[in-house]
Amino acid sequence: MIYYIGSLLLIAVGLYAVLVKSNLIKIIIGLNFISSGVNLLIISVGYINNGTAPIFSRLGLNPNTMVDPIPQALTLTAIVIDASELALAVAFVVLLYRHYKTLDIKKIRSLKW
Repeated sequence: MIYYIGSLLLIAVGLYAVLVKSNLIKIIIGLNFISSGVNLLIISVGYINNGTAPIFSRLGLNPNTMVDPIPQALTLTAIVIDASELALAVAFVVLLYRHYKTLDIKKIRSLKW
């Protein structure tokens, strides 16, 4: 239960940063918080207390106590995608800063081409 609360708290903090903050770096950090919260939520859905890895199923263990490997694989894939998304977002922020000399999204939006 604590994992669900923690993941929802991470998602809420990330949403707050994305919706309220005007600094682009803080918005990127908020997106990272959201993705970490979603990853924690996916892992906690597949978690079983005192569960065993499914590779040890030949030992005659109860199949109800085996952990589902699908959420773990999905989370590993999501972590790789999040890392590349973060790198791309930081690259865009660097380019925006070089062009406009500011990281404030309100100032960038107010500028005309």
